[in-house]
Amino acid sequence: MSSIETTRLGSNGPVVGVQGLGCMGMSEFYGPTDTEEALATLGRALELGVTLFDTADIYGSGANEELIGPFVRAHRDQVVLATKFAIERRADDPSYRGVNNDPAYIRQAVDASLRRLGVDEIDLYYMHRRNPEVPLAESVGAMAELVAAGKVKHLGLSEVTGPELREAYAVHPIAALQSEWSLFSRGPERSAVPVAAELGVALVPYSPLGRGFLTGAFADAGKLGADDFRRHLPQFTGENAAGNAELVEPIRKIAAERGATAAQVALAWVQQRAEVHGLAVVPIPGTRKRSRLEENAAATALKLTAEELAELDLIGGRVQGSRYADMSNTSDAREV
Repeated sequence: MSSIETTRLGSNGPVVGVQGLGCMGMSEFYGPTDTEEALATLGRALELGVTLFDTADIYGSGANEELIGPFVRAHRDQVVLATKFAIERRADDPSYRGVNNDPAYIRQAVDASLRRLGVDEIDLYYMHRRNPEVPLAESVGAMAELVAAGKVKHLGLSEVTGPELREAYAVHPIAALQSEWSLFSRGPERSAVPVAAELGVALVPYSPLGRGFLTGAFADAGKLGADDFRRHLPQFTGENAAGNAELVEPIRKIAAERGATAAQVALAWVQQRAEVHGLAVVPIPGTRKRSRLEENAAATALKLTAEELAELDLIGGRVQGSRYADMSNTSDAREV
């Protein structure tokens, strides 16, 4: 396929392909991975016009940044590199997840990411999660200092509400907001999307394929490998999984009618949120395989009809179960 179209992240942010690549699964969370194939997938992505590559310091406890670092350096003029800080882990407790937004921690985190990636500057630096106990102005102020110091080009936030986005933007322009947005996760539309559209902030939907559930890759996460973290997500296990599996049927039906795959239909719906809400939308489906990458990238050329969009829109209100077992660190928990 030819190179995908481009869009701009934020009013003055970088120009990127309208679909990015989530690199998390190349190091952790979704079971065993093939490093050689993962690296080949990075190269193929660039060939197809995918230029936004997304990682975080938590993925593999830094291993994901180290994995993609050589690729980023080899293609520095083409790659738009996004990474994140805020979620802390403990070696003695694999299940522990703390959220640190302290300015001193932010300064340490960016230096550690720069070392692992082997670059002088990060194109897009996200606050991965919000800790309400730390004033947002302090955290974003510290991030703004990183821009002034030449360590970061543009700022992003993840899992924040509309009011929080507005508050942060008043301190420093925000190029992108990364939130879980898919046919199964409509939460960002409550307040974040309208504010982003007003301010000219791009939306970067993560897990736009419902972590594979919308593609039919699995119907019950309880049957996945023991090291697959989806086994702990309420939407995809037990009675919730059984009920939600039925909701995927309209996606399959439209896919069959259009000669597409379920993944392509689900991604096309996300891509067309740009037109529906009037803002830039750059989903970052994650994959470790070139074949899946090519399938996903082809979705950028699929335009769903108004009737198809209306049918798919009905899915979101019928989803059973929450996105995470513990929703306390999500934007949903802070929506008024």
